[in-house]
Amino acid sequence: MAATNIGMMDSAYFVGRGEILAWINSTLHLNLSKVEEAASGAVVCQLMDAVHPGMVPMHKVNFDAKSEYEMIQNYKVLQDVFNKLKITKHIEVNKLVKGRPLDNLEFMQWMKRYCDTVNGGVVNNYNPVERRDACKGGKEANKRAATAPTQASSKSSSAAPKSQASQPARKNDVNSTNGSQKSAKPVSNAGGQAYDEQASWVRFICYWVSSSMRKLTFVALIELQITELKLFVDSLEKERDFYFAKLRDIEILCQSPEIEHLSIVGAIQKILYATDDSPAVVAEAQAMIAAEQQKQQQLPALSPIAEASEEKLPQQHQESQKRKCISTLEVDMAANSTLSPRQRLSDISDVHYCGSPLTNC
Repeated sequence: MAATNIGMMDSAYFVGRGEILAWINSTLHLNLSKVEEAASGAVVCQLMDAVHPGMVPMHKVNFDAKSEYEMIQNYKVLQDVFNKLKITKHIEVNKLVKGRPLDNLEFMQWMKRYCDTVNGGVVNNYNPVERRDACKGGKEANKRAATAPTQASSKSSSAAPKSQASQPARKNDVNSTNGSQKSAKPVSNAGGQAYDEQASWVRFICYWVSSSMRKLTFVALIELQITELKLFVDSLEKERDFYFAKLRDIEILCQSPEIEHLSIVGAIQKILYATDDSPAVVAEAQAMIAAEQQKQQQLPALSPIAEASEEKLPQQHQESQKRKCISTLEVDMAANSTLSPRQRLSDISDVHYCGSPLTNC
């Protein structure tokens, strides 16, 4: 509906209190004298029933609601009807049940605008008195609405004989002051028009101030939310930069030539350079590390004892050779000391120098 989203400066919110009361009384056959008398929510529920016949469960509406709890029950019925009709108007129940004149006037102004948009505001074949009989306290409301016009007519009829009795006594005075009274009537009418105009201006100014204060409050709340969101975004950016720097340090470390050939470094790089957030990437990195571990387990392991024994073998061989040489020298020296000079010469003569130009082998 077009009236569900009307702005605060719409012409609907400049409808006078008297026009609103006249519209409610003529539509529902009531006799409300104040807009605050509709704060219980029952009147609004019946207005919706008049516009959308059969949509409102009138047996749940309480026209005799006095406490806030009973009024809230009426507004719950109204909210259910709004939900069925997909009306997005927010009902400020906490303010309406307080009976504040301005809040109830604004809501009834909106209600009149909505009812005017449905079927042009025309209600056909609707009996409000009969529909109120099904409500709690509806019969009492009908009685009050019926007795109010009779009381007004009785007051007017009782005032008429008094005026007729006093009329002969003052007949001459009326005739004498007739001219002055005729001249005074235009002045009084002009004063009443001026008063009505001033009252309308006062209502307009009060409403404009209240709407402006609401807009300022709304703007302040929006600015506060924007500030909180900016602070939250700044904290997220700082956290993002921190973790990005950490990942960059890891990338530089993995590119160092001392460790870049390791399988675990390759697994880390595979995770770093992955373009999608898929668990398969982590699974592939784990598979690379597991394959490298299996290769290391398949290689034959050399015991440290065997390696040490292999290193000691050449040293022992050299020592044994030295000992042999020393023992042969000692034996030769001992033999030379025991032989005579003639035996030594015979031993020397036994030596043949093959290939020498002096001897022939």
